[in-house]
Amino acid sequence: MDDADWLAERFEAQRPRLRAVAYRMLGSGAEADDALQEAWLRLSRSDTSAVENMGGWLTTIVARVCLDLLRSRQSRREEPAGERLPQLASGTGDADDDPEHQALLADSVGLALLVVLDTLTPVERLTFVLHDMFDVPFDQIALIVERSPAAARQLASRARRRVRAAGPGRGSDPARQREVVTAFLAASRRGDFAALVALLDPDVALRTDTEGVRLGAPEEILGAQAVADVFIQYAGGVRPALINGLAGAVWAPGGLPRVAYLFVLSDGTITDVHRVANREQLAELNLVILDG
Repeated sequence: MDDADWLAERFEAQRPRLRAVAYRMLGSGAEADDALQEAWLRLSRSDTSAVENMGGWLTTIVARVCLDLLRSRQSRREEPAGERLPQLASGTGDADDDPEHQALLADSVGLALLVVLDTLTPVERLTFVLHDMFDVPFDQIALIVERSPAAARQLASRARRRVRAAGPGRGSDPARQREVVTAFLAASRRGDFAALVALLDPDVALRTDTEGVRLGAPEEILGAQAVADVFIQYAGGVRPALINGLAGAVWAPGGLPRVAYLFVLSDGTITDVHRVANREQLAELNLVILDG
């Protein structure tokens, strides 16, 4: 076996874990596959004769590729397509059927976690994902983010606090979410502005993905009154739906979903609404339109 074949074999052995890392970092199966392709190109051009821990070394390469992609998104002030929401019903790639891959994805606490990951800075997301989800030590993470191990630990701690705010017990219960979202949509249809504002956090944010912005929607609307105005205006065309098992809403002219609204709750009020218009992302969502 020549060196190229040996490297390819080692890379394929690590692929399920590496793809899971990239998936959590980027939130997209397609981009995770692109990151792995770039990582393979870097690997094939590298001298690996002194590498003792191939798995750790490959994880570092993939993490650096993902960090570059996240920083590129930030520099363009561009949300990832379809908010890069979790592809919980995705079938992208053979690795999705791998037991290890499924186990690594199973630690999700729901949509709220993956939405809040998109609000972290690139280095916060990297440190949190690598340490809290994949047990990568801080001294290794520090080399990737070019910070001290203590600074990497602080980044992960800050990210962890924000993630916990969206975790269980903070509004992620599906029954409670459905109760609040159902009441919110009903108030929208009635034109009950006061009821809408009461269900919204004062600092609520309505964020629209890149495709929605291209079609003319604002990228971000902040504040309870401004978000309530939007839903009063468009309530007639929005229908309740289950999205990845959680209460949401959809605009579906002719029964074809064109825009999905995903809600994040904290302490019984809506803190974030994500408006998804990207067709590929809509197709990935497990979406069931409800009556009423």
